[in-house]
Amino acid sequence: MLPARTHPEKINREHKEKFHRGLEQFNAECFFEAHEIWEEVWLASPEPDKTFLQGLIQIAAAFHHYRRGNLPGTRSLLKAALRRLAPFPATHGGIALEPVRFAAGQWAAALDADGDPGAARLPKIRQAHRRKVESEIDRKT
Repeated sequence: MLPARTHPEKINREHKEKFHRGLEQFNAECFFEAHEIWEEVWLASPEPDKTFLQGLIQIAAAFHHYRRGNLPGTRSLLKAALRRLAPFPATHGGIALEPVRFAAGQWAAALDADGDPGAARLPKIRQAHRRKVESEIDRKT
């Protein structure tokens, strides 16, 4: 429950700012930092945002494990993230989710085949086109 003097609008703005900071960290390949930032938002989020964020957190954690040489951990976290993100549309939360799922799936498949896609193929998360985001918002209202 929110403290009495905390305004939901302020929390939503802070969550959006943190979410975007997490995206910047992820795209800068600072996966641990992205995971930590998104976890702050995840802890205070309702469903279905909680599940969506958990999927992104798992992808960030997977690539953190990759950087540390833990390929089985990478594969396991990517598969868990794909299960969490599967129900969401191609764009969600202002990001192009389908390319993220596609990249995570390619990585998981390569790791299943004892391959290593390599650090040069670490994915980026792109923002969705504004028109798609606006229509997503219209569906929620």
